[in-house]
Amino acid sequence: MSTQQLVETNRENAEIFTDPSLCKVKSKELLEKINLPRGLLPLEDFVEVGYNESTGFVWLRQKKRKQHKFRAISRNVSYDTDITAFIEDRRMKRLTGVKSKELFIWVTISEISIQDPSSEKITFGTPSGISRSFPVNAFEEEEEKN
Repeated sequence: MSTQQLVETNRENAEIFTDPSLCKVKSKELLEKINLPRGLLPLEDFVEVGYNESTGFVWLRQKKRKQHKFRAISRNVSYDTDITAFIEDRRMKRLTGVKSKELFIWVTISEISIQDPSSEKITFGTPSGISRSFPVNAFEEEEEKN
């Protein structure tokens, strides 16, 4: 199912926000609600944020793609204009629209999770089953670190 079809299927009974400043707040609240770091999705120029609590589906739309460097782990991440995921406590699965640069290639990220909160590690998984873990604090909001 395409991203657009997933969004349309989950629009009914969803909370939808279109005010850019409110979208930014809601995206951070969603991350907080599922116990993931608030700086994980440093998106800008929001068009829409939607969340269907009954299915756990969330979508975030921004005007243009964004690249962000997480300095603490020296990783570039690319965020597409449309990002979707099914969320639950400490986990985003069936994630679309997020890629990480590994050496010279962009790798699709399909899952983000914190299996053991006491480990203070966050794991990023690819569709091929390969995963990599990093310190959770590398994904705090920039202003929280300062």
